[in-house]
Parts: sequence; C-alpha cells; structure tokens
Amino acid sequence: MADPKQGGTVKKGHEEGLKFAVSILEEYSLPLGLLPLADVIEVGFVKTTGYMWILQEKKVEHNFKLIKKLVSYNSEITGYVEKKRIKKLKGVKAKELMLWPPVNDIIVEDPPTGKIQFKSLAGVTKVFPEEAFAAGQ
Repeated sequence: MADPKQGGTVKKGHEEGLKFAVSILEEYSLPLGLLPLADVIEVGFVKTTGYMWILQEKKVEHNFKLIKKLVSYNSEITGYVEKKRIKKLKGVKAKELMLWPPVNDIIVEDPPTGKIQFKSLAGVTKVFPEEAFAAGQ
C-alpha cells in the first residue's frame, strides 16, 4: 500500500506547523479554531489527495466555551481535507455524557448557514454554530 504522506509538504516545529495547519483550514474554508494544537512536532499535507497529518508532543484537551464541549486531540491526528470538510478524521474525540465517541467527519454547511456538523462512526451527528470554532475560542 502506498504511503499516504508521499509527496506531502511537511513543516516541523510548533510555530511553523501551527501556521501551516491554520493556512490549510483557511484555504479550505474551515473554521480556524478547529484544531487548537499545542507543542506541534510536525504538520504535513498532500495537496493532490488532501491527506493531512499532525503530530504533537502529547494529547490535548480543549474546552469550546460557546458550546460547552470538551474535545480531545491525540498526539497524532490524520484526515482528508476538502472544501468545507474533513473526512476519515482520526485522533479527535468529543465528550458526550460519559463517552468519548471519535469524530470522523467535519462538514461546514454549504450554502453557509453558520453551522458546522460533526459526525462520529457511531452514527451520531452534532450541529454547532461555526463561531464556536473561530480562532481564539
């Protein structure tokens, strides 16, 4: 099987990696606060396939205050980025009562409604206001 990272652009270190991740979100019309990263080791992106990977030193938990949601980001996050969507996402979980179902699809509604959908493999879909994921939230 071919390496999904083949032909990718890689940025090393927290500052470069974070800047690169944000620029990818921006280019594909995704909210800039979607990936609150810490201690980034590496961010890579393969333009032809949309494959993106992020390595951080440790797992990060972030509380999105506007929607009162705790989200966990593993030390390795991967997924395929398209316009207004990240699919086959791995390494991101949102706390749901006592459970942490993995989020595997993020879709910004188009035409724009100001809403963003999160789908898990368990078939659970949650819809939140896009502003909850603005940069700095």
